[in-house]
Amino acid sequence: MTSIDQQPLGSPFSAASTAQDVTAGLDLSGTNAVVTGGYSGLGLETTRALAAAGARVVVPARRPDIARAVLADVPGCEVIAMDLTDLADVRAAAAYLRDSLPKLDLLMAVAGVMATPERRVGPGWEGQLAANHFGHFALACDLYPLLAAADGARVVVNSSAGHTLTDIRWHDPHFRTGYDKWLAYGQAKTANALFAVHLDTLGRGDGVRAFSLHPGKIITGLQREMALREQIDRGWVDEHGTVIATDFKTPAQGAATGLWAATTPLLDGRGGRYLEDCDVAAISAPEASMDDGGVRAYAVDPEAAARLWDLSVTATGATPITTRIAAAAR
Repeated sequence: MTSIDQQPLGSPFSAASTAQDVTAGLDLSGTNAVVTGGYSGLGLETTRALAAAGARVVVPARRPDIARAVLADVPGCEVIAMDLTDLADVRAAAAYLRDSLPKLDLLMAVAGVMATPERRVGPGWEGQLAANHFGHFALACDLYPLLAAADGARVVVNSSAGHTLTDIRWHDPHFRTGYDKWLAYGQAKTANALFAVHLDTLGRGDGVRAFSLHPGKIITGLQREMALREQIDRGWVDEHGTVIATDFKTPAQGAATGLWAATTPLLDGRGGRYLEDCDVAAISAPEASMDDGGVRAYAVDPEAAARLWDLSVTATGATPITTRIAAAAR
């Protein structure tokens, strides 16, 4: 991918746009969507907006009882149990979806964790990489037949400006030599962007396009494992937890870019892009602040994306994606 691919398209929406702005007037009747994390924060805004436009939405949830209570008033919404850090759970949820849906038009990978204490899951994986990347990777691979069966499916992966903290730590992705919660978060967000790049490369022949995005700065449940004092010291909130930073979005604004990615015709025939503020982001300089916007070149590099894909298949044992093009070649 070149910097030309990462040029803004002149979207009619902006950083101030909301989920409701982006989906106003859309008729998504007949659309099937899966939204991870779809019962809190940006995921909840995403679920509500898609359902209001007529989509059937399935929300895989680590806490299904809580999710069902939150989403009880959302029409056309189903909750199923799934923990992204448990691959057996992911495979069971994917098997259920393959049995119950004829096709999948939208896979919205919104769930995530941020700056958590050191946590090992599965075979000793670093917890943020497992929850943010490996779980979504395995889910997308298992659901690929449903995506390929749709007419122009899109996969939308929530990355973050936090990807600017680090490239993939190829020498030590699981922080065996010492843990840093922010570098672990940054690596997971870089992985999210690279995942979209290679999924798009594999899927475009089947009409499956993938995108990653920075939703903006928003206070949601994502910060649940950060101490209030740390958030205060960063200038995000006051002593009462009230947002005081002037460059933060509301959850409805934070969900807008993902919904734009899922529905805009401006992205027809395009994929693999990293988005922000309801448009394609430009490549950012290595020394640029994450607050300046843009995407680092390493996070949209196709060779790195292919390398991470191979690493992820080996780690998770995910079903390799078989496209119509690959099948025809055999």
